[in-house]
Amino acid sequence: MDKLKTGINQASGWLLYLSLLMLLALALPRTVFDPESKDFLLLIGVVGIWRYSMGALHFLRGCLFLYLVYPHYRRKVRKLGSAADPSHVFLLVTSFRIDALTTAMVYRSVVREAIDCGYPTTVVCSIVELSDELLIKDIWSQLAPPAQVTLDFVRIPGTGKRDGLAHGFRAISRQMPDSNAVVAVIDGDTVLGEGVVRKTVPWFKLFPNVGGLTTNEFCEVRGSYVMSEWHKLRFAQRHLNMCSMALSKRVLTMTGRMSVFRASVVTDPEFIADVESDHLDHWRLGRFQFLTGDDKSSWYSLMRLGYDTFYVPDAAINTVEHPPEKSFIKASRKLMFRWYGNNLRQNSRALRLGVRRLGAFTSVVLFDQRVSMWTSLLGLCVAIIASVKYSIAFILVYLLWIGITRLVLTLLLSLSGHHIGPAYPLILYYNQIVGALVKIYVFFRLDQQSWTRQNTTLDRGLASFTRWFNTWSSRAMTFSATSVFIATLLALV
Repeated sequence: MDKLKTGINQASGWLLYLSLLMLLALALPRTVFDPESKDFLLLIGVVGIWRYSMGALHFLRGCLFLYLVYPHYRRKVRKLGSAADPSHVFLLVTSFRIDALTTAMVYRSVVREAIDCGYPTTVVCSIVELSDELLIKDIWSQLAPPAQVTLDFVRIPGTGKRDGLAHGFRAISRQMPDSNAVVAVIDGDTVLGEGVVRKTVPWFKLFPNVGGLTTNEFCEVRGSYVMSEWHKLRFAQRHLNMCSMALSKRVLTMTGRMSVFRASVVTDPEFIADVESDHLDHWRLGRFQFLTGDDKSSWYSLMRLGYDTFYVPDAAINTVEHPPEKSFIKASRKLMFRWYGNNLRQNSRALRLGVRRLGAFTSVVLFDQRVSMWTSLLGLCVAIIASVKYSIAFILVYLLWIGITRLVLTLLLSLSGHHIGPAYPLILYYNQIVGALVKIYVFFRLDQQSWTRQNTTLDRGLASFTRWFNTWSSRAMTFSATSVFIATLLALV
């Protein structure tokens, strides 16, 4: 009954969206649809050539990897058989301020995977609170793992995820794992899919230079319908982008929800230092520690140390998402601020590694991340200026263009194997515009960081004049850059 109700709601949503597109098209003059006319609809899309070409390239590369290259690799892995088995598997789970129900789901899935994978396995629990330890021990006694599966606790102060990871890595180092051991780093709100360990660990044997790999994500959102669809859309886009970058073995983040590393990587003192105390020396804001973004720090460390990165699309995990606010607008802005800040803090120094280390395509993608905050706003700004200066029809044509192109993008996302819904076209455009505005804001305030779940922020202990200078110089640069952007468009239009 629930499935029937969901299906009816989905069909109604798609029908409403298509009806609005048709009404918008009927409101426009016929010349908009005449290829011989200067008002032809597709002409407004010229400003997006760069963005659409990058999107199309990612889509084609992602499909090539997902449907041709990866199945070929998987056949090669199967031929290796037991030769690809690791000597030992460490499952490192970090938990802090997560509700007991989610914690129980997570650790039950982790312990079951430790039992079912068949490898000698150690579950390493990096925790803060005694209640988590008691809960984990209770789950452990219920599932009664065999002797080859062991449990290790690492108790730390609640000083952040980076410290939790570093303490866990050092605990694994003390066990002196050999070169064939692997370490899975799992977030405290990640429920492992069945067989995820056996699907991920053999790739290190097939690709000797891969230092870390990450997995496909699905989510269960404890929030509104729009928030749920927003997260699901993000994971569908992530899946295709990960596949695209995996074609070059340059996946751009070692997702904190679940990534797997060689034990020789996570026991390397340089790697541990990169994750624990990563920082940036900024020409205007000075030196500041990274509070969030451990997944980007681990990726950058792997690139700097000379490793490749990979993605396993059929190894699935399920995350339990708790929005930081009840309001979709507030929650999405908070999450974008954290994600895009992590991205931009790593971007410039990653580009400095050079084309020889990163490869041409990866360098172009990193460059696109820097300019997309402006190119994403270009079409809307031009349409608004043209509507004010010439005719309101320009904004209507632009809205029709956006409606059609986002519908096409949504249908293409269905090839990722992730759910799509009628809200996706609108959410895609919301992400484009609001995401670009958040990127511009955070680009000039890279030192501002905060966790959403713990509600903690970075306190640098700066002198009052330094704080004043950083605040007002950030505002001045934001105003100057925005003014130059708008003035350029006014001159062109």
